[in-house]
Amino acid sequence: MAESAAGQAAAAVLAERDAIQANLLELDGGFTRRLLDSATLTGQTRERWDTASATLADLWETYLVYSAVVDRIAELGTGAHRPAKKDLPELDSLLTGASVRMAHLPVPLARRNLLDTGVRSATLAAAVVAMRRSFSEVTKVTSAVEAVWAQAGERLDAAAAALAAGLPRAAGLGEELEAALRDAQASVAATREAVNADPLRLWNGDRVDTSAADLVREQVAGLTARIAELDGVRSQARRRIDGLSAAVTAARAARADAVAAWRRAAPRIAALPPLPPDIAEPPLASLAALADAGRLTALSAELDRCDGALAESIKQTEGCERSAAGGLANRQELRGLLGAYKAKAARLGVAEDADLVASYDRARDLLWTAPCDLTAAAAAVAGYQQAIQTTTREGGRR
Repeated sequence: MAESAAGQAAAAVLAERDAIQANLLELDGGFTRRLLDSATLTGQTRERWDTASATLADLWETYLVYSAVVDRIAELGTGAHRPAKKDLPELDSLLTGASVRMAHLPVPLARRNLLDTGVRSATLAAAVVAMRRSFSEVTKVTSAVEAVWAQAGERLDAAAAALAAGLPRAAGLGEELEAALRDAQASVAATREAVNADPLRLWNGDRVDTSAADLVREQVAGLTARIAELDGVRSQARRRIDGLSAAVTAARAARADAVAAWRRAAPRIAALPPLPPDIAEPPLASLAALADAGRLTALSAELDRCDGALAESIKQTEGCERSAAGGLANRQELRGLLGAYKAKAARLGVAEDADLVASYDRARDLLWTAPCDLTAAAAAVAGYQQAIQTTTREGGRR
C-alpha cells in the first residue's frame, strides 16, 4: 500500500471511529437509557432490556479494543510526515488484517474447541459491522420504549393535568363526585405505573398501543366535564342566592311604597284590598349550606320555591299599590265628570231642576265623603248624567 493511500485510509478510519464514539456516548448518556437503568422493569421490557444492556456492555468492550487499534493507526498513519515507509507493513496489517480482538459469549463446554480462548479476532470493518448490529439492537429497544413513554405519557399527562385543574372546582360538589375523582386519580397512577414498568408490552412492532391511556383520558375528560357542569350550576345557584337577596331588598322597598300609598288612600277610599303580607326573609343560611354540600338539585328546587313565593308577594304588593292609586284617581275622575255634567246642565238651562239638584247632591255627597264608596259614587254620577238627558228630552225645567 502506498504512503498516500495508507494515510487516506488512516484518516477515514479515524473519522469513522469519532462518529461511532459520538453515537455511543449519546446512547449511553441518553435520558431513556438512564431511566431504563433506574426503573423497576417487568415483563417484556425487563427481558429485552437485560439483553440490550448486556449487548451494550459488549459493544463498549468491542469499541474500546477497536478504538485502541484506531489510536495506533492514527499514530502511524496521520500527521505531517506520516505514514513513514517503515510503518506501512504494520499499518496495512492494522487496516486490513484481523487486528481487533473481541471477546464473545462463552461456548458450552460440550461444544467448545480445546484451543478456544474466548476471544476472536476481526478486521476493523468486521468490528464496525458487529458494533453497528449491536447498536441497532440496543437503539431498537430504547426507541420503542421512548415512543411508548412519549405517546402514552402525553395522554396520561393530559389526564393528570385535567384532574389537577378540576380538583379545586370539585370541592364541595358531593361525596359521589369526590369518590369518582379519587378513582380517576388512581386509574391515572396505575396506568402510568404499568406503562413505566413494562412499556414494551404496548409496542406492536411499529406503533404504540395507547388504548389504555386513551380510555383513562376519556374517562377523565368525562369527569372533568361533569365537574365543570356542576361547578357552573353551583356558581349559577350562588348568583341566584345573591339575586334572591337583592330581589327581597327591592321587594321590601316596593312594599313600603305600596303601604304608604295604601295608607294615603285608605281614609279616602272604601273597600280597598288588605295590605300585602310582609316579604319573608329568604333562608340564605340553608341555601348556602345546600350549595356547600353540593346538593344542587335540592338547592335548585328550594331556590325555585323562594323565587315563586317572592313573585307572589311582589304581585300582591303591586296589586295593592294599583288599587290605592287607582281608587284615588277614580274618585278624582268621577269628581271631574260630575262637575262637567253640572256645567252641561247649566248650559242646557236645567241645572236648577229639583230632581237634578237632588241627584247632583247625592253624587257629590258620595264623592266628598271619606271614605268614598266608589261603586255607589260611580252609579250616582251615571244617574245624574241620565237624569240630565231625561230632563232635557221632557222639555226643560219641571
